[in-house]
Amino acid sequence: MCRWAAYTGAPILLEEVVCRPGHSLIEQSHGATQSKTAINADGFGIAWYGERPEPGLFRDILPAWSDPNLRSITAQVRSGLFLAHVRASTGTATSRNNCHPFAVGRWSFMHNGQIGGFDRIRREVDMMIPDALYPQRRGATDSEALFLVALSEGLDEDPMGAFARAVGRLERLSRDRGVAPHVRLSAAFSDGKTLFACRYATDDFAPTLYHRWSDRFGGRAVVSEPLELGECWDAVAPGSFCVFTEGAVETRAFVPVLS
Repeated sequence: MCRWAAYTGAPILLEEVVCRPGHSLIEQSHGATQSKTAINADGFGIAWYGERPEPGLFRDILPAWSDPNLRSITAQVRSGLFLAHVRASTGTATSRNNCHPFAVGRWSFMHNGQIGGFDRIRREVDMMIPDALYPQRRGATDSEALFLVALSEGLDEDPMGAFARAVGRLERLSRDRGVAPHVRLSAAFSDGKTLFACRYATDDFAPTLYHRWSDRFGGRAVVSEPLELGECWDAVAPGSFCVFTEGAVETRAFVPVLS
């Protein structure tokens, strides 16, 4: 299972989340404490928003802890909204196109979890992606497919509803032809203005999700695991969809729309 961290607020150097904390995302890439595996070495990525509506994107297949370019970039780039991810593959190849975050237009997306039996239903899932979006299908992961299906369901107009419909379509297919657990996910995505996050599972083992406001930085981190062990972080309950805007948090019940 992967680990990820996102931030929204006053602009900060990316290293303040990715590298510098005691349990930073780089630390979690080889020492995760709330995951099935402590090692997340199948690539990494960052999507950040700056001068343009579309996010910048840097991804590679090296373990996050061993890439000097990652440390150099995060020490220089400052952003008020970014997503960062370290990957532990659940079966697909270690390639740049399979590394999170994914980006289409102004949207960025990352995910931790799995769709049960995806190898059995992948062809049907790919057929859910409309022709206009299919050229964006550059990798082979269930995560990228979920993102593209959510875009097709109206992510621009109705982020929560579109994501609920997309998750529901994949859950229904997994229930019909896949295996249990049908869905486990914690996901974050953004349009460059608002940060959204979701925690959901069809069993009792939804991937962990936390958030915390920092007066020091004037922003909020949303993470798979707390960035400093021993700090007080707000846990997101399973079956929740969170909207983070200008220091505020709105949490809603999340129920996939099973079609």
